[in-house]
Amino acid sequence: MISLTVKEIATAVGALNDTNKWSDKEIISVDFDTRKLVKASLFVPLIGNNDGHNFILKAIENGAGASLWNKSLKELPLEVENDFPVIQVKDTLKALQDLAKFYLAKVDPKVVGITGSNGKTTTKDMTDAVLSSKYRVHKTQGNFNNHIGLPITILEMPIDTEVVILEMGMSRAGEIKTLSELAKPDVAIITMIGESHIEFFGSRAGIADAKMEICSGLKDNGVLIYPGEEPLLQERVAGLVNKQLKTFGSSSKNDLYPLAIDAQMNQTSFTTNKNPDLTINLPVLGKYNVNNALAALMAGMVLGVPIEKSAPELAKFQLTKNRTEWLNGLNNSSILNDAYNANPTAMKAVLDNFSTFKNKGKKMAILGDMLELGNQTSELHLSIKDSLNPTQIEKVILYGEKMNVLYEALKETFDENNLFYFVGDKEPLIQFVKKQIEPGDYVLVKSSLGTDLLSVVRAIQI
Repeated sequence: MISLTVKEIATAVGALNDTNKWSDKEIISVDFDTRKLVKASLFVPLIGNNDGHNFILKAIENGAGASLWNKSLKELPLEVENDFPVIQVKDTLKALQDLAKFYLAKVDPKVVGITGSNGKTTTKDMTDAVLSSKYRVHKTQGNFNNHIGLPITILEMPIDTEVVILEMGMSRAGEIKTLSELAKPDVAIITMIGESHIEFFGSRAGIADAKMEICSGLKDNGVLIYPGEEPLLQERVAGLVNKQLKTFGSSSKNDLYPLAIDAQMNQTSFTTNKNPDLTINLPVLGKYNVNNALAALMAGMVLGVPIEKSAPELAKFQLTKNRTEWLNGLNNSSILNDAYNANPTAMKAVLDNFSTFKNKGKKMAILGDMLELGNQTSELHLSIKDSLNPTQIEKVILYGEKMNVLYEALKETFDENNLFYFVGDKEPLIQFVKKQIEPGDYVLVKSSLGTDLLSVVRAIQI
């Protein structure tokens, strides 16, 4: 719960009308969704596919204690009585962001900003576990990581928050810059540079430029934590002024790196150069998650949390749903659900790990289209071929028009009885998979969210 008065809100957003009548009225939450409003909420009517201004009566009915308004006050419904606080502004979205800046300054927590092509959410969850061993922490929930979600995250922050962890997503250049300048991080983390949204940036170099925008709002003497073995970032950090740099990665050239890694089906263990005698356990699979953990541990070290204190918390951190989770499948099978998002780097990393697992049945990979890859779509789908070995993954089932190029290439290495391809309606795919699953099988499902292989996951889990 937050605590703001109407006077504070009016000042923060530059109210165009006189709100003195309601100056001392307390507001305890902020939202743009009338369904989520509680008593004494501030309603923020945004204009998108629908105009939020049309829902002000529903907002009041659901408990709103005040509302922003970027239209003429004469356009207020007659039913809105004179004793209901309406704060007129030029732009409700900008007002939301300005209010978030004001509230952030009022609470004055340390701010950790996280971006990257892969691993943002997992690193956020790990960083939360690390820092919660010492601080009262608030973090981004779900996918609230854009120009609307990030200010809402800030405005959901309890007044006694000591550290706020803000995930920053993007699909276009300039978006991370806006978020960073709003949040003004003390610590910024770039998890990695991959191919997500490459359609809009043209190259990994363009993506690197966009991810580096997180430094736009990084405070003077703030700390950038980044993968030290990424050449594209090495080139770009050289131009930073008044910033501290900390690196993580697999080699000893980094400030923090692993000495040994043991990846199992349900957990991954590793040791680091900072404490070679301390084994750190992660309740998730995948060597690639070690890098996410290293970034989180480094954030902890920067903010005064030693690895010895944070390691036990990492061992029990909670991963956001649909991120590489094991589910019980039909006919005593096990499903590795990673169908929330996908790009070539992430898909190859998951396949490489999945290939090493030992099980009593067969391993089956159900892979769907990866989206927003632009003119590199065919090339990048084809690049998955090297991570599919028929001696390690017995059956491959591909779905979507973009997967056709990989299907044709895999005909060279996979027997026709172990390679299958579907497009269009998913029901034939679902029925086929149900017939293929046998006791002891491991089934990986991986695709971009827009491909909707989550519907396949739901159909084959129990």
